[in-house]
Amino acid sequence: MDKIYTALSYDDVLLVPQYSDIVSRQDVDTSTWLTRKIKLNIPILSANMDTVTEHRMAMAVARMGGAGVIHRFLPINRQVDEVKKVKRSESLIIEHPYTIKPQSTIQELNHLRTQYNVSGFLVVDEDGYLQGIVTRRDTLFINGDQKYVQDVMTPLKSLITAQKGISSKEAQTLLAKNKIEKLPLIDERGRLEGLITTTDIEKRDKYPMAVKDRTGKLIVGAAIGVKDDVLERSEALIKAGVDFLVVDIAHGHAISALQTVQKVKSSFPEIDIIGGNVASAQAVKDLIKAGVDAVKVGVGPGSTCITRIVTGSGVPQLTAVMNCARAGKKYNIPIIADGGLRTSGDITKAIAAGADCILSGNLFAGTEETPGIVVYKDGQQYKIYRGMASFGATAGRKEAEKGDWEDNSLDNVVPEGVESLISLRGPVTEVVKQLVGGFRSGMSYSGARTIKELQQKAQFVRITPGGQRESSHHDVIKL
Repeated sequence: MDKIYTALSYDDVLLVPQYSDIVSRQDVDTSTWLTRKIKLNIPILSANMDTVTEHRMAMAVARMGGAGVIHRFLPINRQVDEVKKVKRSESLIIEHPYTIKPQSTIQELNHLRTQYNVSGFLVVDEDGYLQGIVTRRDTLFINGDQKYVQDVMTPLKSLITAQKGISSKEAQTLLAKNKIEKLPLIDERGRLEGLITTTDIEKRDKYPMAVKDRTGKLIVGAAIGVKDDVLERSEALIKAGVDFLVVDIAHGHAISALQTVQKVKSSFPEIDIIGGNVASAQAVKDLIKAGVDAVKVGVGPGSTCITRIVTGSGVPQLTAVMNCARAGKKYNIPIIADGGLRTSGDITKAIAAGADCILSGNLFAGTEETPGIVVYKDGQQYKIYRGMASFGATAGRKEAEKGDWEDNSLDNVVPEGVESLISLRGPVTEVVKQLVGGFRSGMSYSGARTIKELQQKAQFVRITPGGQRESSHHDVIKL
């Protein structure tokens, strides 16, 4: 047996305050690398959990400067739709706007409105030539679903259009001058080439920290498993525009995880892959050798995870991050600290310990953007938050995969997660603001203007249970 060494969690340490010439916490730079090619403006990701991240969460976090990872516990087509919703949510130019044929009925139009959750459609003929536009205003007082779009649309001759390639400033001027909200883009022959909307321009100004791809669309990640459909799922997600894939497996230092990374990377070499979860330097090295572009660290620290109790395996998170970060830095591979985070101070400790960014489910659970219905209990409102190895999550996966709750394999399930209720917490943007604000303050306490400088300057001290008690409010009645 190897010598037993002491490992620490975030609660076991504090950062030593140092001289700082930072006047305002807004003067620090929170940008960081998520993968070898993707940079974030804040070091925060929302977890690939079915009670945390679908398109609403991914959009909100990306607009704040981070990223979301769409969970994989959906049929392929539904996960693809979630990615597409993020990608279509905003961009300078919508390259493939929603369209409808002139001969379509109002009933068909209303069906498409519900399906895509949009009110207006560009009208094009069979050859792609722009014929007009139909909005909710055009059909507001129309009786009878069997009327045709061509009878109510605003025709091409009444539209303001522009050539593809128009600059953002020119488009904004045209929209403002003509008091319109949509500017269709056409080629020299009149074929539809895209669409610019005032909404997308307003979003760009409203969310200056938003992280976008080269075409101006929000970035988004998606999780994949290690089962038979991994290449099919990966290909579909990549075609939908996903920016990175996360190999989602509890024990990332397993042969199935390493082989999946190799298989996906060899099939789709241009896509960034995040591997994990792991808790040792050797695991990081093996994943890097397999071809990952970032590594997710954390075995058992999550608030709904009981892997350490059930299996006896894991490494306290601060030590795991430190050990893995040393291996990651050697090969210039970013490290993501996943789990064990309860406060903005924990984020500061994780980044100072060597992580390039953090991923969390608990920090976002219960916010408006999380999937799931509101649950009422004892007069209070909650949302369900569960670990992805909980019995309910496992049973849900079995049902989705086989469509049968009576599957005998459920008899052999050994849950490594729990299900819980989280009080409603309002919009996730407010949560992220508090987390980033605390992290910025944490950087300033160490006199660090960048994340790299924080990691260079960080000095940890180990504290006792008395120090932990002293760190929180005490000897008072909290209002």
